[in-house]
Amino acid sequence: MEEKYDRPAEASPQRRDSVRILPVVFGVSLFLATLFTAWTPAGLFSGNLSDKLTLLLTSQPEDQIAISTSYPQLHIGIVSGHWGYDSGAVCLDGNGEVTLTEADLNLKIATLIQQKLTQSGFQVDLLQEFDPRLDGYNAVALVSIHNDSCAFIDENATGFKLSAAMDTRDVNRATRLTSCLRDRYASTTGLAFHPGSITSDMREYHAFTEIHDTTIAAIIETGFMNLDRDILTQHPEVIAEGIVRGIECFVNNESVAPAPLPTFSP
Repeated sequence: MEEKYDRPAEASPQRRDSVRILPVVFGVSLFLATLFTAWTPAGLFSGNLSDKLTLLLTSQPEDQIAISTSYPQLHIGIVSGHWGYDSGAVCLDGNGEVTLTEADLNLKIATLIQQKLTQSGFQVDLLQEFDPRLDGYNAVALVSIHNDSCAFIDENATGFKLSAAMDTRDVNRATRLTSCLRDRYASTTGLAFHPGSITSDMREYHAFTEIHDTTIAAIIETGFMNLDRDILTQHPEVIAEGIVRGIECFVNNESVAPAPLPTFSP
């Protein structure tokens, strides 16, 4: 007797597509796995595979991949004049009571300079007047902050003065530092350069002979504590910004006109 078999039901189109696709997917997966294994550095998958893949596929925060524009290797020294030694110049009221000392004013300005330069990425040392660290101190630059007398001299006793070491090893760089400080400080503060009263105490400032001979140094008297008292005490951030801009001008080799030769007082 002839056996009769029921004809198998015809597969649906979706099932036929799946059957055809499966071998292709398997082949591609095998190929990619082989290729990935061959080109992956040894040890990438040591540990938890899931954690490794999550790390690879997760975008990193921008602050971890941003390019730094700071100066992490550059050291700057800021001496706060008279700090840790004496009061420096003083301002007295009508009763002879001290209302302002140069040491306090210098420290306020020097601290602001340190903060601003640190925010820009410099490594900054805030130093006392006779800080033991000055012995052989090695940095890109050292600037000592001072101020002039609180006594009224005349109507011309206003503005700032500065000097570099007279016997510096690198006259060109020392001149550049003072030129940058003079230009940027004047344009930032509006105070005029007062070269006629630069004294031997500035030209022969003690720190100039203590620091390393490759450290370029300058001393600046940021103003007269009488006629310039308002900007010095009410806007010390402007004073600090002028010095910071001068230091950055020097470090970045920015364009600046040479400083005029000062006339000296005894």
